[in-house]
Amino acid sequence: MSLPSRLRKRLFAGRGVAASMSWGAITVERRRAVRVLIGVLALGVAILLSLPREHGQLFVTDELLRDAILRAQARSAPETRITIVDIDEASLAAQGAWPWPRGRIADLVETLLSHYGARGLALDILFPEPGDPVGDARLAALATHAPLTMAVALSYEYEAVQVHTGQLPARISPFAAQAAVAARGFVGNHAGFADAACTGNIGFKPDKDGSLRRLPILSHLGGTDFAHLSLALLTCSVVGGAAGVSVPQPFPGRDGFWRIPIRRSAEAYTVIPAAAILDRSAPLALLQGRWVIVGASALSLGDRVTTPLSSSGPGLLVHALAASALLDASEDGAWRTWSGTSLALAWVSASLVFLLWILPRVPVWVGTGLLLASAAVWMSGAWLMTAHGGVVPIVPVLVAYLVVLLLAIPYEWWLSQRESRGVLRMFSQYLSPAVVAELMRIGPDEHLQPALKEVTVLIADMEGYTVLTSSLSLVEAVELTQRFLGCLTRPILDEGGTLDKYTGDGVVAFWGAPLPCADHADRALEAALQILALVDATNQERIAAGKRPVRVRIGIESGLALVGDLGTEFRSAYTAVGDCINFASKLQEMARSLPVDIVVGPKASKSVRTHALTSIGMVEVRGAGQALELFTPAGPAAAPRRADTGSA
Repeated sequence: MSLPSRLRKRLFAGRGVAASMSWGAITVERRRAVRVLIGVLALGVAILLSLPREHGQLFVTDELLRDAILRAQARSAPETRITIVDIDEASLAAQGAWPWPRGRIADLVETLLSHYGARGLALDILFPEPGDPVGDARLAALATHAPLTMAVALSYEYEAVQVHTGQLPARISPFAAQAAVAARGFVGNHAGFADAACTGNIGFKPDKDGSLRRLPILSHLGGTDFAHLSLALLTCSVVGGAAGVSVPQPFPGRDGFWRIPIRRSAEAYTVIPAAAILDRSAPLALLQGRWVIVGASALSLGDRVTTPLSSSGPGLLVHALAASALLDASEDGAWRTWSGTSLALAWVSASLVFLLWILPRVPVWVGTGLLLASAAVWMSGAWLMTAHGGVVPIVPVLVAYLVVLLLAIPYEWWLSQRESRGVLRMFSQYLSPAVVAELMRIGPDEHLQPALKEVTVLIADMEGYTVLTSSLSLVEAVELTQRFLGCLTRPILDEGGTLDKYTGDGVVAFWGAPLPCADHADRALEAALQILALVDATNQERIAAGKRPVRVRIGIESGLALVGDLGTEFRSAYTAVGDCINFASKLQEMARSLPVDIVVGPKASKSVRTHALTSIGMVEVRGAGQALELFTPAGPAAAPRRADTGSA
C-alpha cells in the first residue's frame, strides 16, 4: 500500500523529532541528502559517458541509435546535383573484366565531360601502376587540363602498418588546410599523374564498430595538404575555366574527422552503369551540368563499406553523401553538423532536478511515468536535433535516467512503504481496519492536517467505577475494565467512528473525521444503542454469576471541532478539540442524575435523521448559561438501566 505523497510531505515536513521518533522515519535532511547524491551520481554518469570517446559498448549503442534516426529521416527525393557512374557487374560483363585499359577509362572521362556535359568529375579509382602508355597519357592530360579530380588513398593507421605505394602528387591541393589530420601512409597514382591539377583523398578511418560515419575532410602528408575527394571535386579550380563551388570553412570534429550529415537515402541518387556511358545510351538529362563521381560497386572489386544507411554499401555512396552535404552547406552558408553535448547535459541536469523534486511529492507509479516520459521527450528532442544537424549523446542521458530508475524510484517506494506502515499503525489506534483501508485508498493528506470540521462526539463512561473496583481483586478489576471497554469500542469501530482515546473506564469517539460522514449524528446514536445492548448482555452474565451489574452513561453532541494530528514533537496524536467535546462530556456526567443512559445534545438532535428521539425536557447545563432541551432515543432500547445493588 503506497502512502500518497502529499500526506508524506505534510506528515513529516517540519515535524523534526516527531518525524524521526514516531515511526522510526528518516529525517527530512537525510532524505534530501540521499536524493541529491542520486542526482549527482546520475549527472556524473551522463557527463562521463558524454566525454569524447570512440570505443566501448555504450559508444557503439549511441551511434547505432543515431544511425537508426538517420535512416528514418533520410529523404528519398532525387538528388539532382550529383550523379554516380558505377562500374558494376553489368558493366564488367559488357566491357570486359577489371582492370580496364587506361584508354577505356579515358574514353569514359571524355564522354562524361564532352558528350554529357558534366560540370566536374571525380575518379574514385587508383592507378598505382602504369598502364598502356597512350591511355595513361590521355588520362594524365585530362587530369591536368580538364575538371577532373584524381584520387589518393591516405592511411591513418600506426607507423607499423604504413603503406607507400605509387606517388604523391607534386601540387598542393588548392583548398587551404587549417585542421588537417596527419596521415601515416598512402596508396597513390604512379608518377605519370604527378601533374594532376586536383587530387582528393579517398582514405578513411572507420569507427571502432567498423561503420564509416566520419571522413578526414582535410589531411596532411609529406608536405602536401589534401582535401577529401568530395571537397576537392567541388572546390578545385582547374585549367579550362571550370570553377569550383565556394564552400564555408570546414568544421571538422575534435580529431579532425568530419561527421557526414546524412540527409538522403541511397535511393535519392541517380546511379548509371559505366557501360551506359561508354555506349552513350544514358539519358543526357541525368548528367548534364551535374557533378559526377565515377567508381565501382562490383562485389568482385571489393569497394564496399558499412555506413549508417547500410551494412554493406558501395564506397561511391559515401563520396556522394559527402558531396551533397557540402553543397547543402554552400547553399545554406553554414555547415550542417554541430555538437549537442551541451544541450544534452543542460537537459539532463534540469530534468534530474525536476524528477528528484517531484518524486517525493507524487505516488511512485506517477514518478515512474514521469521518468519514462522524460526519456521519451529526450528521444524526441534527439530526433529533432539530429534532423537539424545536431550530434547529441543519446545514451548518456538514458543511462542517467536508468540510474534514477534503479536508485531513486526504489528509494521513494521504500520510503512510502515505511511511512505507510507508520500511518497504518497510527490510524489503527483510532479507526476500524475497513476505514483505515478506505482512508489509505483515497489519500488522507488533507485529513491529517488540523482543520475545523463538523463532527458528532460520543463520550461514554462507567458509573461508579472507583467504588465498584475497590471491592475487586486486581485480576477481577482488569477483567471488568477490559470487557467494559470492549463493549464501548466495538460498536464505535463498527459504525465507522474514530476512537479518540480511553479515559480509564470510558471512551471518547467522534464521527465526521478523518473521513467525511453526512450521517455522523445517526452513526453516533446507533453506536450508543449498540453499546447499551452489549453492556446489557454483559450485565446478564454478571448477574447470573452473582456479580453486580454496571451502568454506562453516554453523552452525544454535534458541532465544530479542530481535528487532526495535534501531537507534539515527542508523540503523534490524532484527536479533536472543541466545545462540542466538552459539552458531550457534561451530558455524560449529567446522565448520573437523569433517568436515561443516553443524553443527546440540542445540536446533535437536529442532525439525527434515522433515529427517533424523545425530549428529556429543559435542563440546566453547567456553563451553558441557560436551560437547554436535551433528548434521548425513543423506544425500549434506550430504557433507563440502573445498577442494582448486589454482591461482586
